[in-house]
Amino acid sequence: MKSAATLVVFLVLAFLTGWVGARVTAPAMAEWYPSLIRPRLSPPNALFGIVWPVLYTTMSVAAWLAWRQGWRMPEAVKRALRLHFWQLIVGMAWSVVFFGLRMPLWALPVLGLLLWLVGAMARTYRPISAPAFWLTLPYLAWLGFAAYLNVTIVILNR
Repeated sequence: MKSAATLVVFLVLAFLTGWVGARVTAPAMAEWYPSLIRPRLSPPNALFGIVWPVLYTTMSVAAWLAWRQGWRMPEAVKRALRLHFWQLIVGMAWSVVFFGLRMPLWALPVLGLLLWLVGAMARTYRPISAPAFWLTLPYLAWLGFAAYLNVTIVILNR
């Protein structure tokens, strides 16, 4: 029961930060974002509502899998979970800077930090739990795509 409750906590925290980010993003997606010149590879807006719940679920399961191995590698697990929680906060901050403040240029260093945190988290997960590591890679790939979109939007909207 404790294990299931912990998974629920990881899910709630991820979806809570996602909810905050979505509250900031929604007005900008309706008003400001459509006015930007976007790269050809920009996905339809509806795709974001599909991708993020999947990513929040996989990152939560990855953190939970690492947490379950705490007895085996306690220091590595603590580091991984610290990285997990920090990346949730920084991911939410990116939404605030990019969409809430409507400052794509200033969002780039935030996204750089987020990429570093998630990369470090994946590397930390690898010896702890191979499934946790693999569950983190789609998130890292999506963030790489987000970096392409962010950089291109900055360039196209000078």
